Amino acid sequence: MEGDLAQWVAALRRDIHMHPELSGEEVRTTKIVTEILQELGLEVRQWEDMTGAVGILRGSSRGPTLALRADMDALPIEELNEVPYRSQVPGVMHACGHDAHTAIMLGVARAVVSSPWRPDMKGNLVFLFQPAEERVSGAREMISRGVLEDPPVDLVMACHVVPDIPAGFVGLFRGPSHASADSFSLIVRGKGAHGGRPNEGVDPIVAGAHFVCALQTLVSRNIKPTEPAVVTIGKFWAGSVGNVIPEVAELEGTVRALSEDVRKRLLERLGELREGMDRSFGVKSELKLRESVPVCINDEKVSLLLHEVATEILGEEKVLWLQPSMGAEDFSLFAQIKPSAIMRLGCAKELESRDNYAPLHSPRFDIDESCLMVGVRIFTEAARRVLS
Repeated sequence: MEGDLAQWVAALRRDIHMHPELSGEEVRTTKIVTEILQELGLEVRQWEDMTGAVGILRGSSRGPTLALRADMDALPIEELNEVPYRSQVPGVMHACGHDAHTAIMLGVARAVVSSPWRPDMKGNLVFLFQPAEERVSGAREMISRGVLEDPPVDLVMACHVVPDIPAGFVGLFRGPSHASADSFSLIVRGKGAHGGRPNEGVDPIVAGAHFVCALQTLVSRNIKPTEPAVVTIGKFWAGSVGNVIPEVAELEGTVRALSEDVRKRLLERLGELREGMDRSFGVKSELKLRESVPVCINDEKVSLLLHEVATEILGEEKVLWLQPSMGAEDFSLFAQIKPSAIMRLGCAKELESRDNYAPLHSPRFDIDESCLMVGVRIFTEAARRVLS
């Protein structure tokens, strides 16, 4: 039976991989998900103005409600892998493994429905097939539509494949797993002038350059050395020729932290540095903050439950406690509301060398498909423990 399920999950993952869809455009994937959920007898909910779906499997008596979340969107990347299931959509690829997440959770649904404990299941099992994780908007949209409220969810679990852990291994977190992520843009307005007569103008490039340098002190001189934080400028645009001082410079960057206190402090200091730049250089600037997602905090009890289940299935040596990442994950929005945990699912071939290692978001990213059933088995058993 498990062999048939493994083949089914792998084939499903390959089909989704071949037909990737960008954030908010997961129409085909949503259709596949809803058709499978309906065939399995789950109650299905959708929205006319948004992709994604919810599947609800109700128990025979009262009990807790466990939600399992899978993200579904792909990235605007041209796949370079020469495999039979290579993306058939030019410029779009499942380079972050969301095809695997979707297939795994559909595999869990199929496994639970056919399990011997299903008739006596207490409570509810809710599947959240979420769009637009890469745009970090899907979780917020789903939450706003009440997916955690009817039925009232008690705990949430998810997984994410990672190529820096071999297939057959998993990792969990004590506390934070992913950083907060806030983006910002800064428009610096000066006064244009001839490059040979800079005294006649107000140079936004010099002001912006000093701002970039000052930003480096936000972490090194404002945050405790034991508190992880990152401030990065990824875009600095100004001017068109070398002998003209331009009117405007534009900067964009990201701020990341592993605690809300540090996050708040960094954003406050960002504004203060901007004000100081204006006074010091005579420019007029506009800072726009776009708060994205908070720190993802894993609930201790939920993490321990997954750790116990994974240890029983895989063996203690293959279940790791991991350090948090400075990457962001909009699963943090679920974790902000309900006790939650996200599991790292190793997907690398054990003998893979660093020379051919393909990280997440790489055009050569792929998975060892044996990891799929690792995820199915762990989440199915976790559901059994919570609901039976």
